[in-house]
Amino acid sequence: MKRKTKLIHGGISGDPHTGAVTTPIYQVSTYKQEGIGGHKGFEYSRTGNPTRHALEELIKDLEEGEAGFAFGSGMAAITAVMMLFNSGDHVILTDDVYGGTYRVMTKVLNRFGIDSTFVDTSNLDNIKGEIRENTRAIYIETPTNPLLKITDIKGASQIAKEHNLLTIVDNTFSTPYWQTPITLGADIVLHSATKYIGGHSDVVAGLVVVNSKQLAEDFHFVQNSTGGVLGPQDSYLLIRGIRTLGIRMEEHEQNTREIVRYLQSHPSVTKVFYPGIESHPNHELAKRQSTGFGGMVSFDVGSGEAADRLLNKVKYFTLAESLGAVESLISLPAKMTHASIPEDRRAELGITDGLVRISVGLEDIEDLMEDLEQALK
Repeated sequence: MKRKTKLIHGGISGDPHTGAVTTPIYQVSTYKQEGIGGHKGFEYSRTGNPTRHALEELIKDLEEGEAGFAFGSGMAAITAVMMLFNSGDHVILTDDVYGGTYRVMTKVLNRFGIDSTFVDTSNLDNIKGEIRENTRAIYIETPTNPLLKITDIKGASQIAKEHNLLTIVDNTFSTPYWQTPITLGADIVLHSATKYIGGHSDVVAGLVVVNSKQLAEDFHFVQNSTGGVLGPQDSYLLIRGIRTLGIRMEEHEQNTREIVRYLQSHPSVTKVFYPGIESHPNHELAKRQSTGFGGMVSFDVGSGEAADRLLNKVKYFTLAESLGAVESLISLPAKMTHASIPEDRRAELGITDGLVRISVGLEDIEDLMEDLEQALK
């Protein structure tokens, strides 16, 4: 089954009880049992819900894994993944990681004895140098947020296997339409499904896919025990969003290519970050492990003052948190998505006050180009 077909016909197709072509919203908390333990596959909606199950089966198929799991947010999904580990365990993470991931690891999960080290995973030697006796996993975000760095998923997975570690990949920016980490050796893939998978700025959700029956069993225990599950209404919205994921991702990228070319030649822009640029240090790797470069681009305008002027002038780029929606969004990572990262750490990573991140939407490209042109003046 080809990618676009799988988006529509993967998972559970329709409703066998009524013939509905879309799985209905099962707005229900509990289910009638014929006898003790004699249920029809569902007993309580924290443990399993038919609408959520349809979504979980669909993301499982798209990521080519063993089982899928849906959560109330991307952060709930990340936290649940970390609940697979014990106090005293150590995790290696990408340094240029989403600010919320950095925050939960360094301000919350560290209280429970889960230790973390952040390194530039685009250089595999950095990963090797941080492996300890208590290391249990390598957590990769690729492409990264907001500097669009690329990590070799296959190479990192090989290192992990050599040391009996799990490989976890945040696939939010690429989505399973462009990149399937499990096929490259990853054990766990996760998404902030709020972004491209939902695609319409109307749902907050997280998704996880695992690659083995044992991980599926272990992770379902965590999900059922901690209970941060996605509701049926939001599950339905994600299924609907996924159906158009292919055409959206292609259009996002087509618009982004035009904008990147424009930004590269603009005198007010000092640097452009996008893996589709041939000068990007990991361009060839991005081509090998992904079939597309995505709709996210970051660029530096030299100072926080210049960035503020730009943000105040744009009309079609909405100043907002989040990304991956049909409308174009613009943000200043240092003051928004990555404000939870200490200033000295941001400086070390290269997240400057003049760094602007845009999520290119599906508007007419001429309108977007004209909007950037007038704002950058």
